[in-house]
Amino acid sequence: MKLPRRQFLRLTVGTAAFPVVSRIAGAQTYRSRPITIVVPVPPGGATDVIGRLLAERMKNSLGQPVIVENVSGGGMTIGVGRVAHAAPDGYTLGLGSNGAYVATGATYALQYDLLNDFEPVAMLSTGPFVLVTKRRCRQMTSRVSSLG
Repeated sequence: MKLPRRQFLRLTVGTAAFPVVSRIAGAQTYRSRPITIVVPVPPGGATDVIGRLLAERMKNSLGQPVIVENVSGGGMTIGVGRVAHAAPDGYTLGLGSNGAYVATGATYALQYDLLNDFEPVAMLSTGPFVLVTKRRCRQMTSRVSSLG
């Protein structure tokens, strides 16, 4: 097979330029822009405090800016949805409780899939659940009525 002269020259120049171009087009390092932690509750609660403590530790250990973004509303579905629709590049993390990632799926029709759109990374904290009744209030009411 005989190549025309112009096509041969194009292939030769392309082959010669390939090593130079491949060095210029190197892969971008992971920590090249700020990391965002989306907290699906308003500022000031326990989840927000944990998110801010985590961001500070990550900033110190990674040497990279870490931003805490509070996106509340819709029973936490707006903030969780923002994480679900973010690019899967590791720069957007979601922080939430079981209410944000379990109970909302049982309560609302969601625009994302809780099982397939997320990858758990770590359990940061645990806390007790408390069951409260009105028993003490009834005792107080009966005591007050017996005094009168």
